Amino acid sequence: MIGTRTRIALAIVLLGLLIAPLYWMVVSSLTPEARLFQAPSLVPASVTLDHYRALFSERNFLVPIRNSLVVAALTTLIAVPSAALCAYAIARLRFPGRGLLLALILAVSMFPQVSVVPTLYLVLRAVGLLDTYPGLVLPYITFSAPLAVWLLTGFFRQLPRDLEEAAMLDGASRLRALRDVVLPLAAPGVATAAILTFLYCWNEFLFALSFTLGPDRYTVPVAVTLFRGRYQVPWGQVLAATVVATIPVAVLVAAFQRRIVAGLTSGASKG
Repeated sequence: MIGTRTRIALAIVLLGLLIAPLYWMVVSSLTPEARLFQAPSLVPASVTLDHYRALFSERNFLVPIRNSLVVAALTTLIAVPSAALCAYAIARLRFPGRGLLLALILAVSMFPQVSVVPTLYLVLRAVGLLDTYPGLVLPYITFSAPLAVWLLTGFFRQLPRDLEEAAMLDGASRLRALRDVVLPLAAPGVATAAILTFLYCWNEFLFALSFTLGPDRYTVPVAVTLFRGRYQVPWGQVLAATVVATIPVAVLVAAFQRRIVAGLTSGASKG
């Protein structure tokens, strides 16, 4: 058995390995550009906010932040309710091929995204959705909803049937039982699915790069990638943008970390 001191030491080492890149990112974003490569230091001799000022005055970084927020929020609002209905049907209704259906849904999320980009590009161009919010939301739903279905299916299976059956005996329809009884009980699982869906959309890069044509529709990952100039990469601004983009994600995960872990454990406990 591992002793308490050993566990604490291992936890400290692991925590240090996780925090070190974040600390270096923050410190570098506050370091003058000339010193980033000439005299890098864990404790900067001088601190500057020029990278952050340039981020919002020259790069107009609020635009990609707005785009990422809109796309991630729209995807979450559409994908999670749809996934909840699908997951409830798989968890509660008895019909042939339930396991196969769930496997097929999960297979969609495992499909390599790069292999479908050319086809999706042609489809979106044909229907006039390139460089639009719906042109990103629709592919995001396709690849984020399966994870939400998997999580919520496991969560719904763990809920007792007695309460919803009692509601149905009192005259409630199945949809009303789902709305008034099941969903309030499954709120932690639904919140977990919503958070993970939002994070997926916030960090997604390939579709955003392929289906947006200009800075007015770039999301945060694409905008940061395209910061590079003709002859050099403004690493200070890149790191500052990374810090700004990480803050809302870090706050969201820190606020709901217990629900995320509980939802993942619940979804994995029963297939």
